[in-house]
Amino acid sequence: SLFEDAAEFGFGFRLTAERQAGFAVELLHRLEGSLDAGLVASLSGNPQKTESEIAAQRCSLEALRGALARIDTPDARQLSSISDYLLRRSVWVVGGDGWAYDIGYGGLDHVLAQGRDINVLVLDTEVYSNTGGQCSKSTPLGAVARFAASGKAVPKKDLAMLAMTYQNIYVARIAMGANYAQAVRAFVEAESYEGPSIIIAYSHCINHGIDMRTGLDHHKLAVNSGYWPLLRFDPRRIAKGENPLQLDSKAPSIPFKDFAYSEIRFKTLADSDPAHAAELMTLAQAEVTRRFRIYEQMAAMTY
Repeated sequence: SLFEDAAEFGFGFRLTAERQAGFAVELLHRLEGSLDAGLVASLSGNPQKTESEIAAQRCSLEALRGALARIDTPDARQLSSISDYLLRRSVWVVGGDGWAYDIGYGGLDHVLAQGRDINVLVLDTEVYSNTGGQCSKSTPLGAVARFAASGKAVPKKDLAMLAMTYQNIYVARIAMGANYAQAVRAFVEAESYEGPSIIIAYSHCINHGIDMRTGLDHHKLAVNSGYWPLLRFDPRRIAKGENPLQLDSKAPSIPFKDFAYSEIRFKTLADSDPAHAAELMTLAQAEVTRRFRIYEQMAAMTY
């Protein structure tokens, strides 16, 4: 499927853009005698790391296109056709949890491990909806899913923790409805990081059996229960002697069941088999507590 190859496609797109940008700079220098020296220096030397630098590059590109229109040479025409590549591009691979946690995980892991400058956004609904909503590695413990009618009995895969083990990947877990500022900060940091980055975003879904108009409220419940810890792991902090992991969530303020039983995927089992549901809920609460404490310990480590 397209999602299986999404990471490789994004990697290839980034590589193509880099090569085209390099060729555009080469053409710029070939045309130095016909172009304003300051314009050439501005276009080829702008690091484009900040919004103001990117805005300046856009202005310089407009000036370049105007100048190229007055130069009738093959190099000028070719540079005009690829001049857009002189503007730094933000390349993102976007996929769901079925792709990132399961069928496409091998490709995703391969691309992240290359150390190239690419960004990945995982929209984690915890529902393998593309193929019918069956149980997957993203399904949380205790939730009912296709092929798990009695509730999933094992914990969810921790994609963020796996990515952090590489130590050179920017990793963030966000929930926009719970902390909008933290989500925006994660995107800014991921984009500015010159290496692989992955953001895992809690995403409400109609298959959760909720009123979609109140979806962002479920983000808050997921975070407040400790089930979805907000975090940012920035490898750049290691070089400064700082802990790369920043835990942006406070300690859980509500039990996990307050979040879980607000959604049909958990409540269905409580209605049909209360005893088994209670057993799984006890296991789920223990798992939520355990994982949150591990993140707390990691974030408190001295580097």
